[in-house]
Order: sequence, then structure tokens, then C-alpha cells
Amino acid sequence: MSPTQAFANPPLKSSSIIGTKVLNPDNESLGDVKEIVIDPGTGRVAYVVVSFGGFLSMGEKLFAVPFGALKYNVTIGSYYLDIAKERLEAAPGIDPEHWPSLADEKWNSDVHAFYGCTPYWQ
Repeated sequence: MSPTQAFANPPLKSSSIIGTKVLNPDNESLGDVKEIVIDPGTGRVAYVVVSFGGFLSMGEKLFAVPFGALKYNVTIGSYYLDIAKERLEAAPGIDPEHWPSLADEKWNSDVHAFYGCTPYWQ
């Protein structure tokens, strides 16, 4: 395998991911990436935190989205999440002032189940 084949989607710096738009398949904006959560035990990206709604960060909702649920579009530099805006509004959210325990196995499993993803640790 040539180096260009191995990196058809080259690795990205976390600073270039934060702020990236997240779109649904209808190209509607679902928000943008606010944080990247990494599992220090495996070194894998566990989640990205996506902000949705609000204006100038007021009234926005935060959602932990399993990284595996996102597909990167190199051409437009955005992530796609196969979910309708209405369904995202019902997703397990994150209170910006009181994040859930990211070590909570039930919370982690519920988030992955909501997005129909196999948990990254399995």
C-alpha cells in the first residue's frame, strides 16, 4: 500500500477539528464540534461534543456524539451525522456546567445506543 493510499483521509490535529461543522445528509447544519474527548487508556477518540442551536453560545445544547457516528467529507471539510434535527433534539445532552461522569458505563452505553454505534471500547 502506498503512503497516499494509507492516508486517503490523513490524520487531523484536534485544533483543526474543533469548530468543524456537522451536517445531516440533507446538508442542514446540526452544529459544530466544541470538544474532543479521548480515552486515555486506549488513545482513541471516544466522542466529539457537538453544539446545537443557540446564538453566540447562549441557549446552545451540547451533545456527546460517538466519533464512529460521524463521517468526514474531505471535499467540504465537514462531518456528516446521519440524524434528523428533530431526533438530535431528543439525544442525551450535556449540561455545560455539569458534565456527566465520562467513566459512567451506563451513560456511555446509552449514548452509543442512541446513535446506533458499537461502543468504541468493544
